[in-house]
Amino acid sequence: MKAQIQHLLSQALEQLAADGTLTAEQIPQPVIERTRDISHGDFASNIAMVLAKIARCRPRDLAEKIVAHLPASQTIAKVEIAGPGFINFTLAPDAYLALVPEILQQGPGFGRSKVGAGRAVQVEFVSANPTGPLHVGHGRGAAYGATVADLLEAIGFEVHREYYVNDAGRQMDILATSIWLRYLGLCGESFPFPANGYKGDYVLDIAAILHREHSDDYHQDANRVLADLPQDETEATPDGDKEAYIDALIARAKALLGDLRYRYVFELGLNQILDDIRDDLEGFGVCYDNWYSERTLVESGAVNKVVERLRSTGQMYQKEGALWFRSTNFGDEKDRVVERENGQTTYFASDIAYHAEKLERGFDRVIDVWGADHHGYVPRVKAALEALGDDPAKMDVLLVQFANLYRNGQKVQMSTRSGSFVTLRELREEVGRDAARFFYVMRRCEQHLDFDLDLAKSQSSDNPVYYVQYAHARVCSVFRQAGEKGIPVEVSPGTTHLEQLTQAHEQALLRTLSRYAEVIEAAALNEEPHQLVHYLRELAQDFHTYYNAHQFLVEDEALRDARLKLILAARQVIRNGLNLLGVSAPERM
Repeated sequence: MKAQIQHLLSQALEQLAADGTLTAEQIPQPVIERTRDISHGDFASNIAMVLAKIARCRPRDLAEKIVAHLPASQTIAKVEIAGPGFINFTLAPDAYLALVPEILQQGPGFGRSKVGAGRAVQVEFVSANPTGPLHVGHGRGAAYGATVADLLEAIGFEVHREYYVNDAGRQMDILATSIWLRYLGLCGESFPFPANGYKGDYVLDIAAILHREHSDDYHQDANRVLADLPQDETEATPDGDKEAYIDALIARAKALLGDLRYRYVFELGLNQILDDIRDDLEGFGVCYDNWYSERTLVESGAVNKVVERLRSTGQMYQKEGALWFRSTNFGDEKDRVVERENGQTTYFASDIAYHAEKLERGFDRVIDVWGADHHGYVPRVKAALEALGDDPAKMDVLLVQFANLYRNGQKVQMSTRSGSFVTLRELREEVGRDAARFFYVMRRCEQHLDFDLDLAKSQSSDNPVYYVQYAHARVCSVFRQAGEKGIPVEVSPGTTHLEQLTQAHEQALLRTLSRYAEVIEAAALNEEPHQLVHYLRELAQDFHTYYNAHQFLVEDEALRDARLKLILAARQVIRNGLNLLGVSAPERM
């Protein structure tokens, strides 16, 4: 409907260009918006105010000329000029009725479009370090990234979903060393565990696997492990240099185990945790086209290659033995180190190589979903891409705020390193996948989210996901009741009998259904899944209001047929929307 009005306006503007009021080069695509007040019509456009200066006339005068040149249409019942020059359109009653058979005919395809025209978009999301299970913060990024990807695909983009595996660097060495130290504990050794090691139960579980499968093969006595290490810098004295201490333990683990055995412990931890992450995400309804290893960048020489490319741009300099990138020349707040004084490249260098490689793969656009604590990385990565000659505008970073859990009105305290956090799996087990996926995208990603566990589990109209799913289930119950009563429910084709839908609740439901495709497009292009969430809640409210006010299985066959077709259309749209959110549409509740 919106597209039809836009087309009519464009035809009118072309006529004005033909008679010299405007020129073809001056005519923009008319913006059409739904009115907030139905008394002002269904749609409105400000095109007359946009073009008034160019046409050298008052907006209302130009609006009158535009209206005079509008082609005749059975879709439009009335066109009015309001205020300083708004053009308001009121649709004919039949315009909404034609929507019902369209929804029923297209089914799961209703609301999808080809706006993206097959352009390639990569969405990289979650990408949590494989140093422990996914927690509830990762869950929000997972739900958000997956839904954005599905929305973009729904409007015609070719979407590639990717997880970037940070399987290189210091954090992975801390994990491997933590596992080995716990293993030594299982071998009977006893010494203070580093304050900044990984302490979760999952580390003990992996250490137990190592001990069960290899007995004492990786055993080194405590004296050899701690020999010459700064003994006062342990958990027992928190004021010590913990970072130097853990680095010393990592070096000692590598030296005592040797390359092969250390690599085995490293790979055991990586693979156990990565398998757990994959299973967890699949259980959350999140799947990827590719799991991209950071180590492949390092081992293939891609990181060193991109450092050399940056060096050739003249945007690098030496300082204090390290190699720095002049990111301040591109809007960053300070310059960044890409190669340390010991010759090792930084995480930043890997990030540059990874994003440069993304664009080399031919994506028209790359979308990164990062935690809000990574906001400082955005300008520096874009700066590096610009220095390399790539277009930084092709990179879009969406920052997701952390999710706070509340149980019985109290905030649940969490700490990742200590292991006292709520995992994504635990959340799914407590509230269910549907509630988790729905609640995670109810607000803009940059807004903090307070996740009420008690509300998510409740079976009441206060629970938004239950409220929407219940609307779908209620439609299904109507048809079950019809079967139990022997009432025929085979609906007629096309718009037959739909003229019976004259009640205010029916008209309101039809208007809301007509907005679905627009909501999908806006939610996708603006990367705002919460728009779809709000729409589904509004659609569910319109349906529940209709359900409570009217009977569907009435004796009048024509009216019954019309109402059944209408609620079938509502059920289809609810199902389509929930599917894009990764939420099920149950038939019984």
